[in-house]
Amino acid sequence: MTMVFQAAPAQKIQNVYGEYRYVVPDNVTMAEARRTAEKRARTEAIAEAFGTVITQSNSTVIKNDTGKSTVDFLSLNESDVKGEWLSNTRDTEFQFHVDERTGQQVVICRVWGKAREIVAAKVDFTAKILRKEADPAFESETFKNGDQFYLYFSSPTDGYLAVYMVDAEQTAYCLLPYMNDTDGQARIVGGREYIFFSIDKAERDERPVVDEYVMTTPRSVEHDNIYIIFSPNEFTKANDLYATDGLPRQLNFADFHKWLTRCRTRDAQMTMVQKVVTIKQ
Repeated sequence: MTMVFQAAPAQKIQNVYGEYRYVVPDNVTMAEARRTAEKRARTEAIAEAFGTVITQSNSTVIKNDTGKSTVDFLSLNESDVKGEWLSNTRDTEFQFHVDERTGQQVVICRVWGKAREIVAAKVDFTAKILRKEADPAFESETFKNGDQFYLYFSSPTDGYLAVYMVDAEQTAYCLLPYMNDTDGQARIVGGREYIFFSIDKAERDERPVVDEYVMTTPRSVEHDNIYIIFSPNEFTKANDLYATDGLPRQLNFADFHKWLTRCRTRDAQMTMVQKVVTIKQ
């Protein structure tokens, strides 16, 4: 029998630039507006570089104003573009002003970064952040001080998973692999449903290493970023350290960002989902 190896198509990485003007609704905070404007600026940069996936004739609306085409993001999102953001190459810039005609706050965001063309489908995993109860029915990204934190995860394929939380002080905490899991990898069996950060939901042989977490904040409101990173290919977590008793292993955000960018650049099959959790007093 003769076996023929067929190489996967190369995935182009290039420098991109995007700009987005976001009119802030009355019920949206400025912190949320900044995140939305940055996300949409990145999406526009990727769409400009690699194009969009056309699924419906009315999926996007192209506007032309003084010779410049812009994309209406009422329906366009990250899953509609044929690329993914890898890293920033410059700090994101924001400008704020009030629209003289409507009186509404406006955020203008400009982003510069490296993005990669998507030429093959990624693993379509499911990840849900759970509040108070270790059950997928309790999905929520808004917590009160003292609430338990869990993660539901399932993947159709075997692979490896890492989960990090970045707080308001720009410290990255490694939530998974667990602190006492010394091989630095969390192996995933395809087709199995996982509830992480719950001793009761873990397999008996896994329970000794399981960490359980409670969400807390000294502020009235805090917004933290959860990074859920999965690949069918083997990878090891970032080089982090113990710093404070009772807290997960940690590293500064700059080092975490370098590690994540390096991993995603080398592994075209790695998928990263970022979720924002809000913690209130």
